[in-house]
Amino acid sequence: MNMYSAGLGQYNSHFERIDEELGKVISSRVGLIEDIGRHTLLGQGKRLRPLFFVLSCRLCNYQGGGIHRLSTIFEYIHTASLLHDDVLDNAEVRRNKPSANHLWGNHAAVLVGDFLSSRSFFIALDSNSLPFLKTLVETATRMAEGQVLELIHTDDWKISKEEYMEIITAKTAVLMSAACACGSIISGTDVEAEQSLAKFGLNAGIAFQLMDDLLDYISSEEVFGKPVGKDLREGKITLPLIYTLQELEGSERKRLENLFKNQQATEEDYRNLIEIVRSNGVVDRIQDEARSYSNKAASSLSLFPDSPFKRDLLELNRYIIKRRH
Repeated sequence: MNMYSAGLGQYNSHFERIDEELGKVISSRVGLIEDIGRHTLLGQGKRLRPLFFVLSCRLCNYQGGGIHRLSTIFEYIHTASLLHDDVLDNAEVRRNKPSANHLWGNHAAVLVGDFLSSRSFFIALDSNSLPFLKTLVETATRMAEGQVLELIHTDDWKISKEEYMEIITAKTAVLMSAACACGSIISGTDVEAEQSLAKFGLNAGIAFQLMDDLLDYISSEEVFGKPVGKDLREGKITLPLIYTLQELEGSERKRLENLFKNQQATEEDYRNLIEIVRSNGVVDRIQDEARSYSNKAASSLSLFPDSPFKRDLLELNRYIIKRRH
């Protein structure tokens, strides 16, 4: 699905500028890096994180130039994390096309992920802002912690909701929070505005990941861009399954745990479990929770007066809940 569709068309001018800057910056003396970089960065991505940054800059009346170039920092960091994720998960599909590790191997995917991460900090030097750089370093550190936590809890059928929330906050929400906060930082606003935007991005990021994990059970591969049930196959026990397991008898939970952890589950077993998740009230429950975080995000912008850019951020926040991919 093209990133300029499904409710994001109003931001086309920003997406085009962001893609233009991404195309400029993917440069290396090593051809393989450029090949993998273009495969993973260009096309299909939603560009939400750079868009959050651009709109936050506009909201804070940023007067400088180069915001679309700076916005690529957040797409580089995000894509680097996806490259590493796909290696850890042995993923074969990403954004409706073969994953980089499937095409070029795990070693190349990891190394190019490292390259993109380094490239993001090279671009960040253009900010001439130590607080900007400090925020990025803290964010990258928390994201790495989130990936390790997720690894620790692979095939952990006893994972709690609190542990799950810690993972998605670190892996997803902190980068969206940083994108918004950095828009404030580079604009020279006060601490209150920075904190408000950071909270906006954090809550929007949690809502995004809640919906992402739900869509893994209720969407289709054609729409979602990756196989439905992918998390379950990779041993990731996300909130839809956590809630579902809470409603099952202890003996049934144990039977399912043994079946899937010991890799004895058939395709029919996967389909049956996905159908159980879809039919036990979990969908509405998680949608309500995602909506609650989205509402918290919207409330965080109450400090700012009405403007086209505030309305854009609020609309983007609503899109996160409505999206189907």
